[in-house]
Order: sequence, then C-alpha cells, then structure tokens
Amino acid sequence: MSPALLVLPDFLIIIFGWLLNRKFGFSRDFFNSLEKLIYYVLFPALLFQSIVRVPISMSAAAELFFATASVAACGIALSWLAWPILRAPSFTMASVAQCGYRFNTYIALALAPGLAGAPGQAVMALIVGFAVPIVNLAAIYALARHQGVGFVGALLRNPLLVSTVLGLMFNLAGLQLPQFIDVLFGKLGVAAIALGILCVGASLTWEPGQTNFKLIGWMLSIKLVALPICTWFVCDLFTLNALERQMLILFATMPPATAAYVLTVRMGGDARAVSLLISIGIPLSALTLPVWLSLIS
Repeated sequence: MSPALLVLPDFLIIIFGWLLNRKFGFSRDFFNSLEKLIYYVLFPALLFQSIVRVPISMSAAAELFFATASVAACGIALSWLAWPILRAPSFTMASVAQCGYRFNTYIALALAPGLAGAPGQAVMALIVGFAVPIVNLAAIYALARHQGVGFVGALLRNPLLVSTVLGLMFNLAGLQLPQFIDVLFGKLGVAAIALGILCVGASLTWEPGQTNFKLIGWMLSIKLVALPICTWFVCDLFTLNALERQMLILFATMPPATAAYVLTVRMGGDARAVSLLISIGIPLSALTLPVWLSLIS
C-alpha cells in the first residue's frame, strides 16, 4: 500500500470526528467523557497487551528506552530554543512548547500495524510507554512553574505509565495473559485506536485571536520536519534493529498530541494558542506523513 493510502483512512476518521462534533450534534462534553474512557481504560489495555505479547530482552528494552529518551530530549531542546530566539512570552511559551515534543500516540499506534504488522504495533507501544513519562514531565513542569502546581503526583498516577511498567514486568518475567483476558484486552485496544482518532478530529478548532504565528510556525517546523531528521541520526547512535528504527522514526513524525490542549486547560495555560497549533498541525501532517512513510518503508 502506498504511504498516502496508508494514512488516508485515519485522516478520514479525523474528519468524521470533526463532523460529528460540529455538524451532527455530538457535544464537546460527549467527547470529553469519551477521551476519559480512552485515556483511563482502553488505551492502557492496548499498551499493556501490546508490550506483553512480544518477547523483549532487558538489553534491547534499555537500548530502545535511551534512544526514545534522546529523541524526546532533542524535541524539548529544539522547542525551547524559540524562547530566546523569538522572545516569546514565558506564559505562552510554557503552553505551546509541549506541541514541539509531545506525540499523537493515537495516530502512531494506528499506523504502526499497517507499516509493520503486530510486531510494529508492539514496538510502537513500547516507545509510547517510554516517551509518555518523559514528555509529560517536561510539559507539566513548565506549566507548573507558572501556576504553582505540583507535577510528581500527576505523573505517578498516569495510566499510560502504569500500564507500560506493568507490561514490561509481565514480559520480562515471562508471564502470559490468560486467553480470555488477552481477547478482552485485544477488543479494548481496537476500540482505543478508532475512538482515539475520532476524538482527535473532534478537538480541532480555529480560534486565532491574538496568536503568535511565528511561534506556531516554529513548533510545527520542529515537530513535523526537524525532529524526524534528528531521530534519523539518533538511531545511528544506538544498536536498534530495523523494526525499532522504523517505528522510532515513525513516532517522531507524528503531529502534536491533542492531550496537550487538555493539560493546558487543566493547568491554566494559553489554551487558545495550543488549540490553534494542534488544529493546524494535524491537517498539515497529512502532507508530511506520506513523505516520511515513503522514506522509512
């Protein structure tokens, strides 16, 4: 399947989600409740099962973790370079910087099986699990500095982090899920991907207001172009197999995470700027993703 056709179904679901919210009466409250279900139940089940299913050695897991951490560190550093260069207000900067290094995991886990089957989805789940605490820590810390909110408790209660740790423990201990539990988690995981992408579409808005478009352009350039290039070089620094390299680069090409908007609202940040950045970034990724997919496939 061509890269353009590979991403087309998921972007059609994004459009469908937008239509459901804007034209067919499915309210924002409905999608907020759906996002909670995905975040606390469906998505953790998907991560846990994907990690448990494929045998992982401690050395390979460590290598992939450090490679993922390096990619996240590159994204954080490149995003925050906008502060001294563009002289962005610190309040706005703390809000939008996360869009340069937080990844849309719903789209990543939807594309991985089409590119590399079940093994690809398992590796992608592991990368997501490794990246989530790192990027969340960076995003929460930046916003907490301006709002006086603690972040350690929120990080420890993160369901994606918990499901990743439990999945790794099961895998490395050589444990297997009972068949009926494995089937149950598989069905929950399928629902997580489709519903998650619907929620991505429902979250798209256009509220320009008094927005720093130079800052938005900077973050999108980092997220969709510069970070995938950096990841290509990061992969050469670690002993990754071809599948891990392919999935890590795919992960780096993802548009900004819609969860960045939720976090910004909850912590009193510049939600308008973050919403606009995500709403531009996701449609724009429909143009950049096929290019990257053609290069890594």
